Amino acid sequence: MKTFIPLLMLIFIGLAGNAQTTGLMKVFEKDTFVTDKGKLVITFIGHGTLMIEAGNQVIHIDPVSREADYSLLPKAGIILITHEHGDHLDKKAVGSITLPQTKTIVSMSCKGQIENALVLLNGENQSFGEVKIEAVPAYNIVNKRPDGGAYHPKGSGNGYVINFGGKRIYIAGDTENTPEMAGLKHIDIAFLPMNLPYTMTPQMVADGAKSFTPGILYPYHFGETDPQALVDLLKDTKIEVRIRKMK
Repeated sequence: MKTFIPLLMLIFIGLAGNAQTTGLMKVFEKDTFVTDKGKLVITFIGHGTLMIEAGNQVIHIDPVSREADYSLLPKAGIILITHEHGDHLDKKAVGSITLPQTKTIVSMSCKGQIENALVLLNGENQSFGEVKIEAVPAYNIVNKRPDGGAYHPKGSGNGYVINFGGKRIYIAGDTENTPEMAGLKHIDIAFLPMNLPYTMTPQMVADGAKSFTPGILYPYHFGETDPQALVDLLKDTKIEVRIRKMK
């Protein structure tokens, strides 16, 4: 018995250690959609950070280390960076998921910050096999910094429309409800930011969504803003609002 009890204690300690390690691994929500080219899976990582699996292509959007351990996530076929702020551009996270064949797309505000990245200007597009990426303007109109400048000046940041298998997914980036947003067509899935003073109020998000009527709307980058307010504002529309863990 004197040798048996310490052995049991070692086994228990080992199991407890494994459980503790497992507990540190973040579990992410996922939604799956059917497209003409196979499944499209959206993983909701947190804040402004997403991962999309489009057929065999893995697309990371604004990967940030504080939101996930990127050593545990799939490597990227495509990386999309909306703008230069630290909650969207994280070189360490980008490095963790980059392979020699990875295509990294950045906005003008990120030019020169990531090696071998392709800058897409507002209005430009690029195709990678079955995936087409469109760069959409993302900027402030109303909300200003204390010094009077825009948190996100026009022309410096991107939103992106991802086209795959007949689906169009709009990732807005940090923006307000701009005229360019209102000009979007045939958006199946949209991600719109909702936190002041940097992006939009629930009312601004609702107005923006009504201007281009996506099939499904996910508020993201919403900080302390109550997403239920958006649900209430859009309850009488055909837009399906889905709330996921993106705080």
